[in-house]
Amino acid sequence: MRALIQRVTQAEVKVEGKSVGKIGPGLLILFAVHKDDTPEKTLGMVQKLTQLRIFADAQDKMNLSLKETQGEALIVSQFTLYGNCEKGRRPDFFSAAPPDRARATYEKFVEEMRQELGKVQTGIFGARMEVALVNDGPVTFLINQ
Repeated sequence: MRALIQRVTQAEVKVEGKSVGKIGPGLLILFAVHKDDTPEKTLGMVQKLTQLRIFADAQDKMNLSLKETQGEALIVSQFTLYGNCEKGRRPDFFSAAPPDRARATYEKFVEEMRQELGKVQTGIFGARMEVALVNDGPVTFLINQ
């Protein structure tokens, strides 16, 4: 699994011009599933993302987690995080999980994030989406699990 996370003051995802997910302060999580991943592996990623200390404390140090700040999460499926651009001019996606397996893992990840955090919004798996965000910092991390 791979997640590109961005600390945001707000984020929104739209499908066909209609808002399907919107959050205030928290994390925008672009989430991809590797071909070897299984739904049973998601809990480690959930714990990492909810407990990673990347939010400012009273001294403006990155010392608080998403859970501690009671922030929200917007999760957007994005298989292109496994795109390989090393050869040629067109990326290949051989490392990404096929859609049916990716969907099961994505749905389990979302379910576990909701259990851990509560305030979780999503895009629509497999849809063409428009994502808008205000990156706070900017703070962006790539997490591999």
